Amino acid sequence: MRNKFLDGRSARDIDAQVAKILRGLGNPEPPLDLDAVRELLRLDRQYYSSTDDSAIREFVSRAVIAGKQVALRPMLVIDAIRKWDLKALYLPDRKRILIDESQHRLKWRWSEAHEVIHSVVPWHQTLMHGDTTHTLNPTCHAELEGEANYGAGRLLFLQGVFDEFARSSAVSFKLVQDAQKQFKNTITSCLWRVIETLEVPALGIVSQHPHYTDEEFDRTAPCRYFIRSRKFEEMFASFSEQDGFDILSSYCSWGKRGPLGKREIVLTDDRGEEHLFSFEPFHNGHELLTLVAYLKPNKVIVPVSGA
Repeated sequence: MRNKFLDGRSARDIDAQVAKILRGLGNPEPPLDLDAVRELLRLDRQYYSSTDDSAIREFVSRAVIAGKQVALRPMLVIDAIRKWDLKALYLPDRKRILIDESQHRLKWRWSEAHEVIHSVVPWHQTLMHGDTTHTLNPTCHAELEGEANYGAGRLLFLQGVFDEFARSSAVSFKLVQDAQKQFKNTITSCLWRVIETLEVPALGIVSQHPHYTDEEFDRTAPCRYFIRSRKFEEMFASFSEQDGFDILSSYCSWGKRGPLGKREIVLTDDRGEEHLFSFEPFHNGHELLTLVAYLKPNKVIVPVSGA
């Protein structure tokens, strides 16, 4: 999946909502306390299991009895969970966030922040209370999820606090690891935020280990996430997931955990100009995360012959 950048107006409006939350919390230091966020916004959080259909049915029938739209058609919640393979959702009639407890516990934090953004963005509220058919339209759904993901990243990483943190440090995988320690978010979300914050060409690849792929591996779509900075998208639009995965496959070590070999690679931009990048793969025991950081233009200096 490729990251998508929001238009300027939507990003500014969501940033304004996030800034309002952070001001209400007294502009806290990292890591963000989500309990304090829920208390500020008067939100409730509960858990369900997507692996137990009967449990979902019972929970929905009890949890949304006061909400007219869902109470009349309780299967709307269950249908939404199934249709979009939701790991969390927000019920606006009860100001309740539901999190699927069957996902890995490390991911609960991101899921909750994602639903917090749904709860505060005005146009998300309008859609959730309005035309369900429109809300579940694939295009609309993808747009809403993209906006919520953007807002979750800005909230969990405290907006300008992370911007300063990322831009004042050398770009390497250590920066990603330091971000995880300081902000207490998943290492994947830290890689994502580092890439999108940088003002230079940069790329993040999350994939299976190229030497240990399983039966779910799709050679036509080898990357789980393909995260580009704006500058990388502008200069290397033709650089594909397959291109990145092929480079990793050509030199990545056979190790199964930790750093798997740093390499400097020349990439050619869409104008035909060469640039030197550092490819730094790291396996966290579950998947391979690779930071592709810009180094410098790869210009060959031709010596001038003596007169």
